[in-house]
Amino acid sequence: MPASTAVRSPLASNTISFEMRPTPPFRLDLTAWVLRRRPENLLDRWDGQTYRRALPLENKIVELAIEQTGSPSRPRLTVTAIAKEIPASSETLLRRSIERLLGTQINLRAFYSLATTQKHFQPLIAEFAGFKPPRYPTIFEALLNAISCQQVSLHVGIMLLNRLVQTFGKTASPTPNSFHDYPPLRACPSPEDLAVVSPGILRAMGYSQQKERAILGLSRSIAAGELNLESLYDLDDASALARLTAIRGVGRWSAEYALLRGMGRLNIFPGDDVGGWNKLQKHLCLRKRPSYEKTRKLLAPWKSFAGLIYFHFLLDGLRDKGVLA
Repeated sequence: MPASTAVRSPLASNTISFEMRPTPPFRLDLTAWVLRRRPENLLDRWDGQTYRRALPLENKIVELAIEQTGSPSRPRLTVTAIAKEIPASSETLLRRSIERLLGTQINLRAFYSLATTQKHFQPLIAEFAGFKPPRYPTIFEALLNAISCQQVSLHVGIMLLNRLVQTFGKTASPTPNSFHDYPPLRACPSPEDLAVVSPGILRAMGYSQQKERAILGLSRSIAAGELNLESLYDLDDASALARLTAIRGVGRWSAEYALLRGMGRLNIFPGDDVGGWNKLQKHLCLRKRPSYEKTRKLLAPWKSFAGLIYFHFLLDGLRDKGVLA
């Protein structure tokens, strides 16, 4: 059976289950943690066995539960999706969304080959073999994450995002086949959800005035049809970066973050990332943290894979915190 083949077994009109076969090697746990980043994340759930998320699809919210049943070298994923109603045609869209979200079909053979020639990072990459680079479902969600996490700790940024999700995120309509052991999941708020929010509401939730203006302005521009983030896919990196930094509240770090995490441009390492600087200093035994330009030079040997180093640094940090088993 080809790697992209999914086998559908209908359970009910509001539940479908199918199988996916990622390109090996693949580890769901590591990939889920790069999305999750912190245990308190309410949007991306991982309980040690099952990855769960609420995902907008065809004007509905679908609850996903994904488990890995095969080994990293022969990976299989079992997917269960629940919504008020799931047409048979939704399976193809779901599979494509999951492939994007979890990077299941990305082949990293060239990356692993290059890693064998880079002694400073080779042990780190070998330790996390099977990780695949995930992407947020939309560029908007990537920017929402970036703006929320600007100039604050990741813990604070995730807590702010949690409040947005809890307050404005939609849930799948309750059904008889809901995941009984878990409370309903909420999806990331859409631009339309946030475009109608009154000024001051996000401030009351802990956002700065500048961040509130950026999020509401971005949401309203998209909802009104004045801004189409998806059109950025047609641009090269420099042009896309210029378009993104022209958006109010989006600086260079946020724009590069969106290029990597929202658009899947694996050659992008957010060069203003303090955590990234610290990890470069640690792994390359540097006397001081590198600057933006120094970071670019240090990562030049990785060419189209610099963003994968960024993700491996995140996993390294999670391991140091004792989060990864």
